[in-house]
Amino acid sequence: MRCHDISLQPSLCGLCAGYERTEWRSKQLVSHMMNWLPEFALTSSECAGINSGNAVEMLRKAARLVYQSDKFSKRGEFGELFLHAAIRQVHDSLPAISKLFYKSAVNDTVKGFDAVHVVGPPDAMELWLGEAKFYDDDVRAVRDVVAEIEQHMVTDYLRNEFLLIGNKLDDNWPHTQQLKRLLAQETSLDDVFKRACIPVLLTYNSKCLSSFNECCVKYENAFKLELTSIHNRFSSAIQTKSLPKEVRVHLFLMPLKDKAELVKLLDGDLKRCQ
Repeated sequence: MRCHDISLQPSLCGLCAGYERTEWRSKQLVSHMMNWLPEFALTSSECAGINSGNAVEMLRKAARLVYQSDKFSKRGEFGELFLHAAIRQVHDSLPAISKLFYKSAVNDTVKGFDAVHVVGPPDAMELWLGEAKFYDDDVRAVRDVVAEIEQHMVTDYLRNEFLLIGNKLDDNWPHTQQLKRLLAQETSLDDVFKRACIPVLLTYNSKCLSSFNECCVKYENAFKLELTSIHNRFSSAIQTKSLPKEVRVHLFLMPLKDKAELVKLLDGDLKRCQ
């Protein structure tokens, strides 16, 4: 976490893997992301049941659920994995369901929120409905995610999503009953919005990362300057949309050295896990 300002609206969190021996740490980032794979892909009960006798089997299952395609360059699951890990580590959230549960076939692409998490105790929990864009261009990422957020805040869309989420909740997950009550048809959306957040994670190929080979003061200044510019553009765009005023937005920016190279590494590790 290179910068973090929750006083902003939307808030800003900048994430970067840093450097090692003059190289951006893409391999280390991929290795770290694979640690989150079981929790990202499996149910709460399955995660709780992982032990020394089935750990490899459950990791393999999680990896196979993501996708099993050789056409991986334009898939968005890795962006959803990054979003999952970011919310978990920065805000200590708990995942309610995995988007992968919506798949009727392994290589399906599924619409809807890219993450459904909760933050806080059951009697005062917040509902975090996430969006991720795993892109190489920040301008396109901002444009597309803002349009998608607006679409996903329409009443009919939210009601349909809440119905699907409620049906997918694990009965053994400790927050299931509280979340079902919050998402029920009888609960006013006005009450839901008071407890709702939209975490947004955007990736892009960064000029800053390509200009340095270590985490020095100049790098830190350039990093913050680059992220502030994107945050300002995102904030201006989101303010033009008719979103519920109670809903808070948290922007995670994750600049990459080279998205195409990172995707190959991620796909390679995923296939090895499978």
